[in-house]
Amino acid sequence: MIQFQIDPSELFGSEDFRQIIREEIKSAVAEVVRQNQLPPMLNRKQLMELFQIGQTKCSELLNRPDFPVFREAGVLIPTHLLFQWIEKNTQWVEENTSYFKAG
Repeated sequence: MIQFQIDPSELFGSEDFRQIIREEIKSAVAEVVRQNQLPPMLNRKQLMELFQIGQTKCSELLNRPDFPVFREAGVLIPTHLLFQWIEKNTQWVEENTSYFKAG
């Protein structure tokens, strides 16, 4: 068995150690962002996965007159407009129903 001792002040105080930690954190954050990043336009399948809904509910949403759909190149949903639509409709529910109020 090999044993060795490291003085924590030498390890944690060294610039090399700090640089390694910085690089690992940067890499981990970049990976999380990459995995969670949505494309600028969602297709029908991606919308269903994001909202965790089936075909019927997806069709209902896509046929709403206020739902953001770009139909010039198939059925595509602009991601930034989708999140604006969610905020707008969540606000409406908060202001016009007791759904989010504590019971």
